[in-house]
Parts: sequence; C-alpha cells; structure tokens
Amino acid sequence: MTVFARESSFKSNRQSHKLLRGMLVLLAASSLFACSQPDSDTTAASTAVTEPSTAITSDASASPTEYAPVMTAATGNPQLLKNVSATVYKDPNCGCCKDWIDHAQSNGLSATTEHPKDLSLFKDRYQVPNEMRACHTTVTTDGYVFEGHVPAKYMAQFLENPPVQALGLAVPGMPVGSPGMEYENKFMPYQVMQLNKDGTSQVYADIESTQQQL
Repeated sequence: MTVFARESSFKSNRQSHKLLRGMLVLLAASSLFACSQPDSDTTAASTAVTEPSTAITSDASASPTEYAPVMTAATGNPQLLKNVSATVYKDPNCGCCKDWIDHAQSNGLSATTEHPKDLSLFKDRYQVPNEMRACHTTVTTDGYVFEGHVPAKYMAQFLENPPVQALGLAVPGMPVGSPGMEYENKFMPYQVMQLNKDGTSQVYADIESTQQQL
C-alpha cells in the first residue's frame, strides 16, 4: 500500500506540474498578441505584450495569476500639452497605442486618430527612419513628428524650443515601462531619439527610471 500510495502521489505531482507548465506557456503566448487587441479591450489586456519572456518562469510553486498585469491610475499635467493638437496614425487593433494616446491626452494633448491601411506610407511621408519606427506615428499641426511611446514630458520640452535641424522625437520599438507600455510596475531603460531633417538621429534623452518620465 505504501509503495502504491507513493507512486500515485508521484504521478499526481507530475501531472500537476505538466498542467502548470501548460498554463504558463498559454499565458506567454497570449501576451504576445495582447498589444494587437482592439481598443475596446481592457487596459490590462492591451499592455500584456510589454512583458519580456523572461518574466514567465518554470517554477512549479508559482501561480499563473501572479503574472497578471497590475496597472496604476494614470496621472498627468493637463497644462503640459494644452495648446498642442496632433493626429495619431495607428493600427485600429493596437491597444498599447490607445494607452499612449490616453497618456498624452491626460497631459493636455488634443488628439485625433486615423487608422490607415498601410502605416509605413505615413512613416515614409514624415521621414521616420526604419530603425526609429514603432507602433504609431503622431504628427502635430505644426508638422513635428513623435514616433512611438514618447513621454509627454519630452514632447512638451521639444515643442517649447524645437532644434532647427529636428523633425521630432522617437522611441524605437516598445520599451517596457514607457508611457502606454506599463506592465507589473516593471521598467526597461530606453532612449528618446531626436530625428533630424538630414535623416540622421541622435540621443535626446536617456530614460533610466519611471520617475524620469513624469
């Protein structure tokens, strides 16, 4: 009886571990598609894509619910971009783009949204280099370009005194913890790049912490 009980317990534990690993794999797979969820989806679902794969562990003692996104209430300064109007070109199914728009609007930006069939045509039109591209392109009424998840703080700083040679700013890719890409209070250092009219780019700001974005 003792041997039989041990074998049954071992088989039960092994099945439980397999089930848990399967759930973690499913969670990781769903995260990869979260940023492409419709705008009407919850904020948590739309930002789950931001978490790198390293966050999913094989620790059998961990519960899958521990990896659910934890969002904090958006805060902003409505005066920061109060007199700025812009058009945001984005995919209609991109949730993190919608979250960035919420961030910009909470800081005073007056934004309209367009969903072109081919975003690359607009990135070409506004001279965004391939290596500087992200998920959405924002163009102000003055013609300045803000590519990707640029913090409102740096948009305002740039627009207050635009460099003569500059087209705008860009945050290439989708860094974890940048505005609209919040996930589980995690943060990945990144750079805000200045886009120049001659096709070059240069570092505008090094972002080393979440607080630096505020």
